[in-house]
Amino acid sequence: MSPAADDDARSTAREVLERLGRTYADEAGITLRDKPAPLFQLLMLSMLFSAPISAEAAVASLREIREAGWRTPERLLDSTWQQRVDALGRGGYRRYDESTANYLTDAATLLQERYRGDLRRLRDEADGDPAAVKKLLQEFPRIGPTGADIFCREVQQVWPGLRPQIDAKVRAGARKAGLPTNADDLAALVAGDDLARFTAALVRLDHED
Repeated sequence: MSPAADDDARSTAREVLERLGRTYADEAGITLRDKPAPLFQLLMLSMLFSAPISAEAAVASLREIREAGWRTPERLLDSTWQQRVDALGRGGYRRYDESTANYLTDAATLLQERYRGDLRRLRDEADGDPAAVKKLLQEFPRIGPTGADIFCREVQQVWPGLRPQIDAKVRAGARKAGLPTNADDLAALVAGDDLARFTAALVRLDHED
């Protein structure tokens, strides 16, 4: 990339970041930190995004879950199936509310039993390798490759060892913005601590009409 083209790309990246640079975790009310509770909430959000449903409904449903107080696996497991169904319904997560109420329980149980409620242990088991992290994430119900991509794209904010997380949806947004799609070239356009917001911004850009 020539110096002039590089300057243009950085300028475009700044504009995209300023206009659309909000992570979905932040929109859902999660103050993402490298701590068990917010990481669990991000896992739930990734599960909600994994169904063929709107981003708005997934985010709103996670907000309902948080407002109900189910911010840790222990609290989630104290809720009833009907309470979870009702919360998902309030968030607009219909058609999948009953099955998802079960999936949330199964995910919280697996997290408790295998990782003692702390997804940092999953990261450690994977030795920080992004591919291994994604493989372990897919052991949780409903988390497939897309859900694992979503989790890693957002968690790179607090797990810098996973950077850069540039998946197919991010590349699609980059193409729409006229930016490079190579992971390293794209990541170099913003500061590392801005990368999660930048990738979220590119996904949002791709979803715009």
